[in-house]
Amino acid sequence: MTISLDRLRRCSIAVDLGAARTRVYLRRTGLVVDEPSVAAVNTRTGGLIAVGALAERMMGRTPDHIRVVRPVSGGRVVDIAMAQRMLRFLVGNKVRRAWRRKPLLSAAVCVPHDADPLAERAAVETLTGLGARRVELVDTLIAAAVGCGLPVERPEATMIVVCGAAATQVAVLSLGSIVAAEQVAVGGETIDHALVQHMRNEHALMLPSQAVRPLHLALRGTGAATDDTEVHGRDVATGLARSVQIDIEGIRAVVQTPLTGVLDAVGTVLRRCPPDLVADLAERGIMLAGGSAGLPGFDDLLREATGMPLHIAEHPDTCAVEGLGAMIEGSVRPVVLDPLAS
Repeated sequence: MTISLDRLRRCSIAVDLGAARTRVYLRRTGLVVDEPSVAAVNTRTGGLIAVGALAERMMGRTPDHIRVVRPVSGGRVVDIAMAQRMLRFLVGNKVRRAWRRKPLLSAAVCVPHDADPLAERAAVETLTGLGARRVELVDTLIAAAVGCGLPVERPEATMIVVCGAAATQVAVLSLGSIVAAEQVAVGGETIDHALVQHMRNEHALMLPSQAVRPLHLALRGTGAATDDTEVHGRDVATGLARSVQIDIEGIRAVVQTPLTGVLDAVGTVLRRCPPDLVADLAERGIMLAGGSAGLPGFDDLLREATGMPLHIAEHPDTCAVEGLGAMIEGSVRPVVLDPLAS
């Protein structure tokens, strides 16, 4: 996809529809929405009960007539109607007032690098259904690189690894365009699944979804305990509540095993690049961004495997929407995707 900065500067709203969180940036206002991409629906009446953080807390705790859904998967809208209802609820009065003042506004939205035409059309229909006259599609990798402050417009290589909930995207950029990119289905949800399976196989314990985050914090050394931590769950055999003490070092390998798939993607991207660009990366290093950039041990694994410097973005979870916001504000210098399309 190609797009000019001039067209982006006509947009009033920037949207990042992620599998984990939905973020909305309003021109001249900043980030106005940062909520989980979750909605709770009453299946009997079809009514929307809750969205965002409140709906996320309902997961696994609802009666049969209440269904908690995620209308976005892997950065792609899989349920257009539900995504529209979720966005309409999340945007609140600020965005609705902007829509009333200028009903024929344009919007910009992030899409994954390898998004197929159907995924792009779903993103467009989601926003046009809310009243946007025109929707500009921007590659998530480009938006995240701009949000990280990388000099993407220069004739030199910059490498970014965007770690999402469902997938990780790797790219090398130069002159405002993607030279080589690769996506692998490894993200925060993959790590969570590996931890849940480990606890089931090794300790016969089924973990609730809320029990995974304390394990992440303990693995990073920011939890209450760094050598071992207590985990609560349901016993597989008896169905009763039970707690076990977990050796953090013992499960560190469980987390790092699926992350090796990202190393293969990094190697594939580097092999596709010209030698001059790879030489630039040896000095400049790799930028790590995305909501799952803080996965325990991920930065050390990349640093050891590539031998390159590794930098984690200051605000890795909001890089994409902040970069998209900078584009619509006009604070990005030219050459983003198509220097001739102006």
